[in-house]
Amino acid sequence: MPGTTDWLAPPQAARSVATAPTPRPAATTRPRPRRAEPAARCVRAWVVPAPENIDSEEGRASKGARPSAIFGRAARALVGLVYPPSCAGCGAATADPGALCPACWSGLRFIEEPCCPRYGTPFALDLGIGPLLSPRAISDPPVFERARAVALYDDTARGLVHRLKYEDRLDLAKAMAAMMAASGAALIAEADCVVPVPLHRWRLWRRRFNQAALLARPLARAGRVPFLPQVLARVKATRSQVGLSRAGRAENLQGAFRVPPVHRAALQGRRVLLVDDVTTTGATANAAARALLRGGAASVDLLTFAMVADPIG
Repeated sequence: MPGTTDWLAPPQAARSVATAPTPRPAATTRPRPRRAEPAARCVRAWVVPAPENIDSEEGRASKGARPSAIFGRAARALVGLVYPPSCAGCGAATADPGALCPACWSGLRFIEEPCCPRYGTPFALDLGIGPLLSPRAISDPPVFERARAVALYDDTARGLVHRLKYEDRLDLAKAMAAMMAASGAALIAEADCVVPVPLHRWRLWRRRFNQAALLARPLARAGRVPFLPQVLARVKATRSQVGLSRAGRAENLQGAFRVPPVHRAALQGRRVLLVDDVTTTGATANAAARALLRGGAASVDLLTFAMVADPIG
């Protein structure tokens, strides 16, 4: 997920030239592994790497460059001349589309290890004694198995989320999903399918899109697993969670989600990666995970772009 903009095939085996009349088998050399760039120091957009034989847009196997792909690259280059790339956070000029400028990049408070394996909440200090559960995970364990997020929900992360949700900046979803693919690589690798947290149909009608689905689709492509937005439905028009206590949020979401009977077969025994934009108290994720487990899922992990939390300790 992180830091590279191309996926290069390993170098071909070197060929030796025969020096005797009788040809000898060509000598081969083992390809040297490429060293990954440090993700935390890279200011370019986080792009989900795709192998050469996989179409980066559709996730389908392909043989060589197709005319449509060549035309698409040319069209994107032309658009870049008319509309130069700008920072996904503040709009300042950048070298690559969807990148973050140095100021916005440094403004993101990335969540790194050590963190709670269940809630994903970061610890302020690394005691070097392996994974530790947070006090909350011990006293109030979540319904989902594990949670991960890219960054803490502060100024820069909040700005990205708000522009995506409320300013119709749908172009931000690709860059944000790429960061999520890096932070949640372990969860994606073990998932059998990706499911976004759904909106109620009336809220979806007003907003015209589901930001969780925009983030979830590229993650499914990155993991080469099915994207299944239809297996989880929001059947209760809940009021806004803003300002509610933890108990109030849980009560507000009671009975809000269900798995439609027609889609239960697609969910049976699968490890689900549940995707949303922000985690606050975890009430929404718990309600959605509970419905998925009742619908037949084997387990549920949670991946979000941002998390409302303070480092523990």
